[in-house]
Amino acid sequence: MSDGALPPEDRKTKENLPALTGLLGRLRRRRRRPSMTPHPGSTDGEQVMTGKSGALRAAIFGINDGLVSNVSLIMGVAGAAQSNDVILLSGIAGLLAGAFSMGAGEYISMKVQREVFERLIHLEAHEIASMPEEETIELAHLYERKGVPAALAMELSHTLMADPKVALETHTREELGLDPEAGLGSPWGAAVSSFLTFSFGAIVPLVPFLFTSGTAAVVLAGVLSAIMLTAVGAAMSLVTGRNPVVSALRQLGVGVLAAGITYGVGVFLGVTVTG
Repeated sequence: MSDGALPPEDRKTKENLPALTGLLGRLRRRRRRPSMTPHPGSTDGEQVMTGKSGALRAAIFGINDGLVSNVSLIMGVAGAAQSNDVILLSGIAGLLAGAFSMGAGEYISMKVQREVFERLIHLEAHEIASMPEEETIELAHLYERKGVPAALAMELSHTLMADPKVALETHTREELGLDPEAGLGSPWGAAVSSFLTFSFGAIVPLVPFLFTSGTAAVVLAGVLSAIMLTAVGAAMSLVTGRNPVVSALRQLGVGVLAAGITYGVGVFLGVTVTG
C-alpha cells in the first residue's frame, strides 16, 4: 500500500516518524534503565520487573524529593532568624508549590508519552493490516539482527504474523520497544502519586514548627529529617540492590549537605521581616 492510500493523519504521522521515534527514545531513557554492567551484590533467583517495583521506586523518589527540597527551604528560612509564622508559611508554600509542580509535571509527561506510544502503535497496526508482507519481512530482519538464521527468522515471522493480535504485540515489543502487557501508564495515577509522595516527604520537617518554635523546632526538624533521610536511603536499596547501610548514609549525607548550605545562606543573609 502506497503512502498516498493512507489517511491524511497517518501520512502525516509517517512523515514525522523519525521525530516521533527520536522522542520515543528520549521518553524511554527517562525511565533510567539500569546499565548492562553487573554491579556488586548477590541475587535472589530470577529478577522480575513488575508494576509494583516501578510504583515503589516512584514513591521512594517522590518522598525523597519532597523531604530534601522542603527541609532545605525551611532550614534556609530558619537560618535567617525568621519567626515561627514565617517558617511555617514558607514550609507550607514550599510543600504546595513542589507537590503541585511534581503532579502537573508527571501528568503532562505521562500524557505526552502515552499519546506518542498510542500513535506509534496505531500506525504499526495500520501497516500490519495494509502491508502484511512488508511487515513480515521487517520482523524477520529484526530477528536476523539478533542472530537468528535467516530461514528460521522468516518462518518465525510468518508464524507470528498469522494472528493479527500476536503480530501487533510482537511488532510493538520488537520494533518499538514497548511492553503492551505493562500498559502505557496512567497520567492521573502518576500525577496523584507524585503529589502525595512529595507532600508526605515535605511535611516531615514542617511538623515540629506546628507544635513548638525557635531552636527546639529547628533541632527537632533536623532530627526527624535525618531519620527520614536514612530510612529513604535504606529503602532505595530495595530498588538498586545496593548495601542498605551505604545507601542510607549516602542519602543522609546529601540531605544534610543541602540543608546545611541553605541554612548557612540564611544565616549569611540574615533577612529581617518587619510588619
